[in-house]
Amino acid sequence: MSLWHKKRDVSREWNAYDVSVGPLGAELVVAPDATEAGVAVVEHTLPPRTLGAPLHRHEHEDEISVVLSGVLGAQQGEEVSTAGPGEVVAKPRGVWHTFWNDGDEPLRFLEFIAPGAFAGYFEEVAAVVPEGPPDEAAMRRLAEIAGAYDLEMDPGSMPELVERHGLER
Repeated sequence: MSLWHKKRDVSREWNAYDVSVGPLGAELVVAPDATEAGVAVVEHTLPPRTLGAPLHRHEHEDEISVVLSGVLGAQQGEEVSTAGPGEVVAKPRGVWHTFWNDGDEPLRFLEFIAPGAFAGYFEEVAAVVPEGPPDEAAMRRLAEIAGAYDLEMDPGSMPELVERHGLER
């Protein structure tokens, strides 16, 4: 077991969750302790024409998105792509990326996360994110959670992403 796994404590007891992080729905479908490989699967939902996250990058995780319905827009570095039902988008660790619903119908996709301890992020953040814009205390707590997962975020990227991709929010 790597030191990172010890730090993130993948041996914790995983409980099913179905939460919202702003407009992004996140349901734990497969916990990382369900398989020896430690992969997690989270089902995400996102309303039409909505940004899912600011630009961000993971130090430890690779993510693979499989679109179930709708159109997933994704940016990796400077490359922008879209994927429809049955299509796959791989997002390797260390690469700045983001995603959005690029269509007029709800988006639903499975996110395979390896290693899977990052799946705990959504449950932790959902407890902090308010309905409206987060206040200073919430922003500090969100930064702490991101830091604990070695996740770099660029919240300032959101207005440009929304404008560039014709999103509503």
